[in-house]
Amino acid sequence: MDEQTGLRRGLSARHVRFMALGSAIGTGLFYGSAAAIQRAGPSVLLAYLIGGAAIFFTMRALGEMAVRHPVPGSFGHYATRYLGPYLGFLTGWSYAFSMLMVCLADVTVFGVYMGFWYPDTPRWIWVLGIVLCIGGLNLCSVKVFGELEFWLSLLKVVAILALIAGGAAVLLGGMRIGGADATAPALANLWEHGGFFPNGIEGMIASFTVVMFAFGGVEVIGMAAGEAGDPRRVIPKAINSVPLRILLFYVLTLLVLMAIFPWSRIGTQGSPFVQIFSSLGIDAAADVLNLVVISAVISAVNSDIFSTGRMLYGMALNGQAPASFARVSRFGVPWMTVAVMGAGLFVGVALNYLLPDGLFMKLAAIVTFAVVWVWLMILLSQLAMRRRLGPAAAELAFPVPLWPWGQRCAVVFMLFVFAVLAAFEDTRGALYVGLGWLALLSAAYLWLSVMRRRAGAAARPDYDDDKEE
Repeated sequence: MDEQTGLRRGLSARHVRFMALGSAIGTGLFYGSAAAIQRAGPSVLLAYLIGGAAIFFTMRALGEMAVRHPVPGSFGHYATRYLGPYLGFLTGWSYAFSMLMVCLADVTVFGVYMGFWYPDTPRWIWVLGIVLCIGGLNLCSVKVFGELEFWLSLLKVVAILALIAGGAAVLLGGMRIGGADATAPALANLWEHGGFFPNGIEGMIASFTVVMFAFGGVEVIGMAAGEAGDPRRVIPKAINSVPLRILLFYVLTLLVLMAIFPWSRIGTQGSPFVQIFSSLGIDAAADVLNLVVISAVISAVNSDIFSTGRMLYGMALNGQAPASFARVSRFGVPWMTVAVMGAGLFVGVALNYLLPDGLFMKLAAIVTFAVVWVWLMILLSQLAMRRRLGPAAAELAFPVPLWPWGQRCAVVFMLFVFAVLAAFEDTRGALYVGLGWLALLSAAYLWLSVMRRRAGAAARPDYDDDKEE
C-alpha cells in the first residue's frame, strides 16, 4: 500500500457534527436505556441532565484545546503535552481500549437484531460480517467516510424525531397502548407509579453507569480536528451544538416513553419503540425499528473505529505506539491502525460464540470506566493548559464558559462516577477490570521507558513554549 506523509483535511462541519451524533446516539438509547429506566425510574431524566451538563463542560474543555492545537491524537496529545508522557500514554491507550469495548458491545447488539429477521443464523456470523464490512469502509478516504457517516447518522436522527413525534401524537390523542386495561398515556405516569424516585436516590445514582455509557463517543469531535477542513470554525460549531442535541434526544425520547408507559413496563413487554409505531398503524413497526437500530450500530462502530485509528496514529507520531501505526495509505488513511482495530473486533466474534447472554451490559460497565477516565484526563489537561498559559489564556479563541467552576464541578462528577462503579456489586467488576488495565499500561510504560533509555532514544518533543498550532 502506498505511503503518504499524513492525514488529509477532508471533513466539513456537517461531517463532524453528524459523526459525533452517530457515535453517541445508538445502542445506549435503543438497547441500553431500558436498563437505566429499570434502575432509576422517571428520575433517570435527572440523571441524563446531570450527566449531560458534565459532558458539555468536558467537551468545551476539549474544544478549547482542539481549536488551539488541531492535531492528530487530540486529547491523547493534550494529556502528553500538559500532564506528561505517562498520563498521555494511559489516556491514549485507555481510549483505544474503551472504543474497542464499545465496538464489541455494538456488534453484539447488531447480531441480536439481525437475529430478529434470521433467527436460525448463529449470531457470530453476523458479527463477523459487520466487522469485515466496517473495516473495509474505514480504509476509504476520509471524505467518503464522512459522507457515509452523515447519511447513516441522518437516518438515525430522523428516526428519533419520528419516535418523539409519534409518542407526542399518542399522548395528545389519548391512545391506550396494550389494550383497554392499559394505563392511559399521560405525564402523570412520571410520578404516579411509585413517585419520581421509585427506587430512591440510590436508584438514580445506580443509573449513572448506564447513562454515562450512553454519552460515550461524543469526544470524536476532538479526534476529527486533525482532519477537519477549517478546525477553528468547524470545532466550535460542533462542540456547541452536538452535546446539547444528544442530551435533547435522550431526554425527550425517554420523557415521551415514560409518559406513555409506566416506567416499570419499559423493557419487560417487548420494545416500547415498536409499540409506539404499532399504535400509529404502522404494521411493519418492528421491521422499521430493526432497520433503525442496525443503522445506528453501523454508524456508531464506524465512528469509533475512525476515532481509535486517529488516536493510535497520533500516539505513534509521539513515540507512544508502534511506529507502524503512523503508516498512511494513498487515501490519507492510517490503514495500519484501522487493521489493528478490525483485528481486535474479531474478539467480538469469539465472545458472541462462546459467552451466554448478558454480554452487552458487562461490556457497557467496562466502557463506562474507560470513557470516564478519558473525560477526566481531558478536563485535567485543560486545567493544566490554563495554568501554563497564565494571563495569555485571555486570548484563547474558544474559551470554556463558567471558568473555572464548571470544569471543577465536571472533575468532581467524573470522580463520583468511579465511586458509583465501586458502590454497586453488578458494576464493581468493571472497576477491577479498569484498574487492572491501568496497572498493565503502567507496567508497559515503565518497560518501554527502560528500553528507550537503553537504546538511547530521543526525548519526547518539547511542548513548553505552548505555541498555537
